[in-house]
Amino acid sequence: MADHLSAEQGTRRGYAFAVMVAGASLVFCAILPWAGVEARSELIGGGVSNDIRGVDDTFGVLTLLAGLAALGFGVAGLLSRPRVAALAALPGALAALVLVLFVTDSAGIQDRVSIDLGRLLSVEPVIRFGWFAALASALAVIVLAVATLVRRQS
Repeated sequence: MADHLSAEQGTRRGYAFAVMVAGASLVFCAILPWAGVEARSELIGGGVSNDIRGVDDTFGVLTLLAGLAALGFGVAGLLSRPRVAALAALPGALAALVLVLFVTDSAGIQDRVSIDLGRLLSVEPVIRFGWFAALASALAVIVLAVATLVRRQS
């Protein structure tokens, strides 16, 4: 019986550690490029782009703070009771919501610029890899935080 409880406690500590890593990943993703404005011309065979990092926007700062909170809950779950890491689902959900709002909010300059002049010039907003990585990290925080509450059946 004691071995079963010890194994379950170890599994939950593993989930708490995973929540901590996912929270750290979310913090890191907040400084990566999230969006940009890209201008291309087939006539000259090249293009230029201007990237916007996550922390350059209010939504990115909120995501950074949510990542720090998730990281804190993961550390607290690792050091004390593993179920404390389940609280990281709240900042993870907040980060996911903020990331969706970043894309759907029409207040940004990247949403107002879109020009297509065929082969001569094309200017359009783009979503960069950092936004996708941040969304994946936020979803990982949520799933792993909920997993700390699940009891193993054996």
